[in-house]
Amino acid sequence: MVIVAGTVARDRLPSAEERRGGPLIVTEDVQLLDDLLRLCAAAGAEPEVHHGLPERRSGWDRAPMVLVGDDAAPRCRGAARRRGVMLVGRAQDNPDVWRHAVGIGAEYVLRLPDSENWLVDQIANAAEGVGRPAVTVGVLGGRGGAGASTLACALAVTAARAGRRTMLIDGDPLGGGIDVLLGGERAEGMRWPDFAHSKGRVGSGALEESLPALHGLRALSWGRDDTAEIPPQAMRAVLAAARRLGGVVVVDLPRRIDESVAEALAQLDLGLVVVPGELRAVAAAKRVVVAAGTVLDDLRVVARGPYAAGIDEHWVAQALGLPLVGELPTEAGLSAAQDGGEPPGGSPRGPLARFCTEFWERALDQDQGGKS
Repeated sequence: MVIVAGTVARDRLPSAEERRGGPLIVTEDVQLLDDLLRLCAAAGAEPEVHHGLPERRSGWDRAPMVLVGDDAAPRCRGAARRRGVMLVGRAQDNPDVWRHAVGIGAEYVLRLPDSENWLVDQIANAAEGVGRPAVTVGVLGGRGGAGASTLACALAVTAARAGRRTMLIDGDPLGGGIDVLLGGERAEGMRWPDFAHSKGRVGSGALEESLPALHGLRALSWGRDDTAEIPPQAMRAVLAAARRLGGVVVVDLPRRIDESVAEALAQLDLGLVVVPGELRAVAAAKRVVVAAGTVLDDLRVVARGPYAAGIDEHWVAQALGLPLVGELPTEAGLSAAQDGGEPPGGSPRGPLARFCTEFWERALDQDQGGKS
C-alpha cells in the first residue's frame, strides 16, 4: 500500500518534448557573425543566417529566437513584433543602439564578449525548447542494503512503461552500477567517467542520445574502471541537463552526503528514504535524514519489512519525523528474475511495480490536475 503525504507541486510551463531549430542570425558583420556562430556551436544549435530581414516572413516568425546584429537593425525595421528578438553588437559607445532596439522590438540589448555566457544559455534553451522540467525523485537507503537501488530502478522502469520520458541516474559510485540492475552492463553508451570533466552547460538532447537505452528509459551509470568520484560541477551540469528534458528523473543516491551528492539533492523535488523496520536501521536512517535535510526539504519514508517487535511502518516514519509514503513490498523471485534480465519493477503485475505505479499516480497527480 502506498500512503502519500502531499504531492509534488510545480508551476505548469508549456511542454516541449522535441528539440527545435537554432536561432535566426541577421548580420553582415563578419566578426560578429563568427562570434555568434561560435556561441551557437557551444550551445549545440544550428542557426540560420541572413544578411537582412528574411524574404519569407515565416523565417522570422518561426525561429525560436532572433539575433540581430547592430549593423543590420535598420534593415529589420518594420518586421513583425515577436518575442525572443535580441540586438547584439560589440561597440560599447553606439548612441543609436537603444533607438535601433525599439525599432525592431528587441527584448534585450547585448554586448559581446560581456554577455557571451548568458547568451549561450539562452541559445541552448531556445534550441532545446525548454519547457516543464522533469519531476526529479531521489532515493536513499536508511542503512546499507536497504533496497534503495532496487526501488530507484523500479520507479524508473514503471515510469517509462507508463509512457513518461524517463532518465535513471546512478549517484552512488560504490553501488555496483545501476546498469547491472537493468541488465545492461554491456549496453553501448556513455557512463559517468565520460562526464567527469563537465563544468559548463551539458546539452540535454546530447546527454539523452549518448546514454544506454534500457527498458524504455535512459540510464547513466558508473563504468567498470577505478573512477569513483564525480566533481560537484559535473553532477550539477548533468542533473540540470536531465531535468530540462522534462518527464521523470530518478536518482539513486548514497547514504554519505558529500559535495556532489549535495548538488544532486539540491535539484530534487523530493527524496525517498528506504528504511528497514529495525531499531539499528532507524537509528542509522536518522543520521542520513539529518544530513540530507540540510539540503532537501521534502524527504519521505518508505518502510520495509520484516519488522522487529513493536515496530511497524507508521512507527518508523514517526521516529524519523517524516511523512510515510508506504511499505515497500516483498516480491518473490526478484533475484531470479534479475538473473534472467528482468529489472526490478519489470513485471507490471508484480507488487513492486504496483507500488511504484501507485506512487506515481498519487504523488505526481499535478501532471493531470495542475499545481496542487
